[in-house]
Amino acid sequence: MLSSVLNSDRAIAVNIEIMRSFVRLRKLLEVDKSLARKFERLERKLESHDQAIVGILSAIRQLMHPPDKKRRGIGFTADLGG
Repeated sequence: MLSSVLNSDRAIAVNIEIMRSFVRLRKLLEVDKSLARKFERLERKLESHDQAIVGILSAIRQLMHPPDKKRRGIGFTADLGG
């Protein structure tokens, strides 16, 4: 913004280059809409992979810490609650 306020040859040249850069950037974005779509698909794919990885890690954690097995008492026990 300073280059547009200053009135020197150098400031004018910098301002022109900045404007040209923005024009080039806008053209690239317009031309490469397919690239933008590819990036969007890639982001969605990574998102689904992230969810799958979270599920896998959760399953591994459960396998690392299995629930305690209930031990049966020694001898005969009868259900007398009849």
